[in-house]
Amino acid sequence: MTIKNPILPGFHPDPSICRVGETYYIATSTFEWYPGVEINASTDLQNWSVVARPLDRAQQLDMRGEPDSCGVWAPCLSYHDGLFWLIYTDVKRYDGNYKDTHNYLVTAPSIEGPWSDAIYLNSSGFDPSLFHDDDGRKWLVNMDWDHRGNSANPRSFFAGIILQEYDPEQGKLVGEVTRIFEGSEAGFTEAPHLLKHDGRYYLCTAEGGTGYGHCITYARADVLTGPYVLPDKPNVLTARDEPDAPLQRIGHGQLVQGEDDTWWHTFLCSRPLLGRPFSPLGRETGITKAHWNDGWLVLEDPQHTTRTDGFYEDSETYAFDGALPDAFQWLRSPDKDRLFSLTDRSDALRIFGRESVGSYYEQGLVARRQTGWRYSAETLVDYSPRDYQTMAGLIAYYNRHQFHYLYITVCPKGGRQLEIQSCNGDWPEGELTFPLEAPVDLPDGLIELGVDVDHSGLQFRWRSVGGDWCPTGPLLDASLLSDEAGRGDRANFTGAFVGMAAQDLNGSGLHADFLGFSYRNRKE
Repeated sequence: MTIKNPILPGFHPDPSICRVGETYYIATSTFEWYPGVEINASTDLQNWSVVARPLDRAQQLDMRGEPDSCGVWAPCLSYHDGLFWLIYTDVKRYDGNYKDTHNYLVTAPSIEGPWSDAIYLNSSGFDPSLFHDDDGRKWLVNMDWDHRGNSANPRSFFAGIILQEYDPEQGKLVGEVTRIFEGSEAGFTEAPHLLKHDGRYYLCTAEGGTGYGHCITYARADVLTGPYVLPDKPNVLTARDEPDAPLQRIGHGQLVQGEDDTWWHTFLCSRPLLGRPFSPLGRETGITKAHWNDGWLVLEDPQHTTRTDGFYEDSETYAFDGALPDAFQWLRSPDKDRLFSLTDRSDALRIFGRESVGSYYEQGLVARRQTGWRYSAETLVDYSPRDYQTMAGLIAYYNRHQFHYLYITVCPKGGRQLEIQSCNGDWPEGELTFPLEAPVDLPDGLIELGVDVDHSGLQFRWRSVGGDWCPTGPLLDASLLSDEAGRGDRANFTGAFVGMAAQDLNGSGLHADFLGFSYRNRKE
């Protein structure tokens, strides 16, 4: 079977995989996007669909106030004792020496739920993973973060992998903490997963940082607590020595055994724009075959199975008829009723104007992933702004410092007008630019807004219902909506989204109604 990579295109990093019967499940990180953790399912490893986003209430996850690219990091999904077990980190801080990483566990009898309340585990580091040993005991492993590190040597913050037993009867960690692995020469040792094969314990980690030096590393031991020894070539999968390969930044994955005794390994990766080191699609999920050789795992090179044209079949017209389609998420807040409604108007997604596009707390912004290098998106807006503090429209968004926004607002004379604002990766100031030479006066009635992206070019457009499309503003730089723009790929961990937004900087919550949304990847 030949599988085309990536299998989960667009923002789908840190893939944890497990199999239950004939079905494979992959859990990926969602960072500041709500609900937390995305789980996709497949029976053939090629065609996947969203089946759950388990962290959907405040008791499990509340990210209000958390910076960009914090929130949910590196989930681990497993199935044992008739339950799905999901481990995850909620990162409260990124900058400086401290991270404030809190690790939790939720369980469910079915992938669709109901998912339990969260059980707090520890805060010593991120990327936790739960290992079910064959003697019935359960063990938590996570990387250990050392706040005494030196920013001149970022590796010094990564203090190895630690192990502690989890007691499900008591619902807490018990016993001593054991440091079981210091890492290979690649450094930045994180994302641990344990497995047992032919009587030996194997530890999989991600190393080399999340940028272009990323890799997957394996070590093994005869007993659970180690010592874990490295093979001659411990970094079993990486693209760091292949600068021209279509898949870059390969790392952070997990092994799964198929029904027919095949072995498969997930990994994250990115596909930079041709000729440019920018990845608007973010870190995607790939998979490759694996096999055992003389007691060590060997991973096949996935480069020859890559979608080199950047195209992925993804075309959907969404009607907002009482339920939010699975493709869409929002930012940070578990209190979605303050952000939007699908019942106040039966044919629309009503978004309440809240804080600015730069807010860490409450944004009226609902969006879906960009999954191809070329796409077009449209939405129909019913909106009556009150003043220049109120606005609503179509947004191409990476984070609070990286976005392009086409919106309806009020001109000084009182009529509606169309404007564009961009934030071009200016961190930490977040200064806006306004690329339109002059705002566009709008007629009364519904307004349709559109955007076309072709690699690094982004063009907005608008029309009245039944009218002709009018290009709006200059060709904008879509490559800034990428991990490598702004602060760069060591601090940006998500991917580009496109969606709908509303702001009311007066604080009165003026709403905008969006009567549908369409998205289509293009080959040309």
